[in-house]
Amino acid sequence: MKKIHVYTSAACNYIPKVRALIESIRKFHPDWVVHLALSDEIPAGLDLSGEPFDEIHPLSSLGIADSVGWAFCHTIVELSTAIKPFLLAQLLERDDCAGVIYLDPDTVLFSPLNDVVEAIGHSNIALTPHQVVPEPTLTAIMDNEISSLKHGIYNLGFVAVAPTDVGKQFARWWSDRLYYFCRAEIHNGLFTDQRWIDLVPAFFDGVCILRTSRLNVAPWNMTTRQITGQLPDAVMVDGQPLGFYHFTGFDSGDHRVMARKNAAGQETVQALIQWYTETIALLGKDPLSQVVWAFSRFEDGSPISKPARLVYRERLDLQQAFPDPFSTVNGGYKGWWESQGRVEYPELFEEQTQGEAMLRLTRALTPGYRAGNSGATVNAGRVREHLGNVMDNPLHAAHLARRTWEVLRTEGVSGIVKRVSK
Repeated sequence: MKKIHVYTSAACNYIPKVRALIESIRKFHPDWVVHLALSDEIPAGLDLSGEPFDEIHPLSSLGIADSVGWAFCHTIVELSTAIKPFLLAQLLERDDCAGVIYLDPDTVLFSPLNDVVEAIGHSNIALTPHQVVPEPTLTAIMDNEISSLKHGIYNLGFVAVAPTDVGKQFARWWSDRLYYFCRAEIHNGLFTDQRWIDLVPAFFDGVCILRTSRLNVAPWNMTTRQITGQLPDAVMVDGQPLGFYHFTGFDSGDHRVMARKNAAGQETVQALIQWYTETIALLGKDPLSQVVWAFSRFEDGSPISKPARLVYRERLDLQQAFPDPFSTVNGGYKGWWESQGRVEYPELFEEQTQGEAMLRLTRALTPGYRAGNSGATVNAGRVREHLGNVMDNPLHAAHLARRTWEVLRTEGVSGIVKRVSK
């Protein structure tokens, strides 16, 4: 019998809060198969068999090439989003799969999602835009529509995919892109997994844009939606039952600030926020919420800084020298970072200069982590072209030398080969 598979993505310490989502799924769709893509590894002695998932998929089980070094290149948020298409691809290949739905760990269902299931019954991919109608005021345009232009038109707290050839092709395409480019770098046109999805309606057939206002309700679309009714089962959005609410930015306090601004006077919104506040406060008392993320520290227990992750991501020579960057045997990458890294990147070690230095480093967009890539064939014509330019213009030689050093430092010899390859 074909079944809907639904999954979310989180690290071990977020599992207690995910229970609110899973409880709501079980309530409205008890026949769905529930999965967790674990952006973590399960610590020795930790028993997760009592958690409300049918299956848990740690990072090491997702078939990701060179997953240890790859994980090192990401923050916890980046990693939690980067693994999403890899589990999606696996679930779509299951014989019993009628469709796959992804929901962010900070979403909660308030009524059945039969319209979503119907959508992937006649489409390959279903998406929800951040906004489904134009904003009415200049302030809302700046807050919400321009934010969508920066972060992505579609909110990837939700995606639904059919087990069709196109659906599977999409999952592979998304996996390939996120392997290299799941980064929160808006200046490079990247925001973790989201900006890639702007291309989906252009690249793939059968994309259903779910414009109903009852799905993916969040502060960024409350200016154009009326939320009324009573919790738990009578919340309405523009006269329709609320499908699922996205409590994004809750821990930082941003959710409350934007909801207060965009849904002023909507008492049901405040009731939803109060309900979730009390729910996660209780769940957050679980000792599981204190489990340390497996990829947060070097092998010796010392924390890994964001600049250390970034430099490793950008330096192919370091990836090859330290294939397990977490290891501190004979000093390891940590030893290099604390000694030679301080010499080569002094600004990354000073709080006052760190932010600007990281921005400069990321502006030179590279593929990032590339361990295990196959070599390329040198194109003699391109080599002759560069040599001819040097002969014609001595200034080109100086430019070429600077650029060669930059590529060699960030990408290694393979980066040079790539630029003169077929």
